[in-house]
Amino acid sequence: MKISIVGAGYVGLTTAACLAEIGHHVLCSDNDQGKLALLQGGKLPFYEPNLAQLVAKNHQSGRLEFGSTELGIDRSEAIFICVGTPPLNNGEADLSAIQTVAREIAARARGYRLIVEKSTVPVQTARQIKRELALYGSNELDYEVASNPEFLREGCALEDFFHPDRIVVGVESKRAEEQFREIYRPVLDQSFACPVHAECRSRVKPAFLVTDTNSSEIIKHASNSFLAMKISYINLIADLCEASGADVEKVAEGIGLDRRIGRAFLRPGIGFGGFCFPKDLQAFVRIAEKAGCDFSLLREVENVNLARVPKFIEKVRQELWVLRGKKIAIWGLAFKPNTDDIRFAPSLAVVKQLVDEGAHLQVYDPEAMPNAKRQLTGVTFCDDLYSAARGAEAILILTEWEQFQRLDWERLGSLLHRKLVIDGRNMLSPSKEQMAAHGFEYVEIGRGSQASEPAARGTGRTANKMDAPKAVPIG
Repeated sequence: MKISIVGAGYVGLTTAACLAEIGHHVLCSDNDQGKLALLQGGKLPFYEPNLAQLVAKNHQSGRLEFGSTELGIDRSEAIFICVGTPPLNNGEADLSAIQTVAREIAARARGYRLIVEKSTVPVQTARQIKRELALYGSNELDYEVASNPEFLREGCALEDFFHPDRIVVGVESKRAEEQFREIYRPVLDQSFACPVHAECRSRVKPAFLVTDTNSSEIIKHASNSFLAMKISYINLIADLCEASGADVEKVAEGIGLDRRIGRAFLRPGIGFGGFCFPKDLQAFVRIAEKAGCDFSLLREVENVNLARVPKFIEKVRQELWVLRGKKIAIWGLAFKPNTDDIRFAPSLAVVKQLVDEGAHLQVYDPEAMPNAKRQLTGVTFCDDLYSAARGAEAILILTEWEQFQRLDWERLGSLLHRKLVIDGRNMLSPSKEQMAAHGFEYVEIGRGSQASEPAARGTGRTANKMDAPKAVPIG
């Protein structure tokens, strides 16, 4: 099928490359000419594992092209709208780019088009697009407007596209439903050679959920809001665990073993970030309020998340006492691993507050530093994690990059002024014994203080600092 993707951002470019990979001829367009020139030159505007190779492969084969939106509208059977819907000051989604594309389609398209909203949009946006097409379209234009929300996780977007849990389509006719089945048939049948996993021996065919457009639009917002709620919930539980001497990791494991709940997203830390969860949560609250529904529950989810950074800063302050003048290593700036995305990243809020309090920060991230350099001032950017640790009184882990688990503890200890790790993601918890053997103090989230621990039986001494989940503040 000939498909046009309008928008070469994260969702648009990933969708374009993956649709080309399963056999379609795709033209990806964007109103940013600099971005198009970058793509035509073989470079990507953001980092996503394996995407650059997939784009290059399909661009060279001719199945993936980059060009103007007008050309895409003229020659495509299906048009996927993948433009940005950033938050307005009141939290609502800015739909101006959606309207612009709808009017461009109305002005140029002739004959039949399947017009697909893939951007995250408020409920009833499909109806508004239909209204624009009816008002400004030619009598020669025959169209279906459908919803096909994306569920791509940054850092593993290709896997999510090729092996999704479900594909959701909101349609108003059997014709549109059958077109979607044809577009996604290789994924639905799992009948393609997976470019991510060379040997997919046990493929589970995804569910294909057909709904009306309103329900499809709500599914996306409801999904992201529920996941955000799980994160804020486990962070509240982490606070209780710290206060009562419990272990949040064990509590999360016990909760997650219930099949009705599941273990995913029950990870305590410094809070959720990225462009999707904060934006979609605010937008969903505004959608509900305009519909006369009380979504105060989700407002509290947001409030809990906003409180995570101050709580983490206080944890740092408890360990270092005075922050002014202290040299601190920062490991991780991206809002999650395997991406260079720093939008709404809690790590940036941590860094900015520490800088405001006079700390000297040496920061490192494997992919996000070019983006961070455009936002952060007053910090030293380092070439690797060991350089960031040199002379520091503490290492703060803010993103759970895999390379932070493969450490030379002897080398690291020799570089630090104090062997203290404050883990905002609890990612090094399995290495506690190894860290203790090298003289490291380790502070986690959601594990009770040792301060009230009794003496170890039969030894006449208190438990070793590394026996307990949290380091005792020095002083």
